[in-house]
Amino acid sequence: MTETTTVQVNRVYIKATPQAVWDAITQPEWTQKYGYSGLADFDLKRGGKHRTKPTQEFIDAGFTSDLLEGEVLEVEPPRKLKITWKLLMDPGLTSEPYTTITYDIEETQTAGTRLTVTHDVTGAPNHAALVSGEREDINAGPGENAGGGWAWVLSDLKSVLETGKSIAA
Repeated sequence: MTETTTVQVNRVYIKATPQAVWDAITQPEWTQKYGYSGLADFDLKRGGKHRTKPTQEFIDAGFTSDLLEGEVLEVEPPRKLKITWKLLMDPGLTSEPYTTITYDIEETQTAGTRLTVTHDVTGAPNHAALVSGEREDINAGPGENAGGGWAWVLSDLKSVLETGKSIAA
């Protein structure tokens, strides 16, 4: 039996430079400001590890270990980052295989920077449901609704880079 490939593609245009978008994806001082607010820790080289550590808010809510982890597959700052990725916060997710995310960051002539996130969630139906925004019952952290998925995370990233404020603020 052949498994069907499941790939989700999300795109957003951000009034920011490609370097600013890159930094917002890879630097903990940025990643704590949007989305689910973890602290990114990247070893930005092929084969390097990455993880997201909990903020104090997560720790206070009982999440004391890494929130997600993976490996860097491709890195071309500030244009492309490809990683494996697995959320560690829910048993239904930790039992699934690693998924693959590709961030493509392109400067446009008229619309700032185009960020395309391609997430291959083949063989990981719980991850697929979470990142699509379909599942709201996965524990995403302190006071968070997991149902927003990539659309919510990328909207929040755009808001933080363009206005300095999270959409949840």
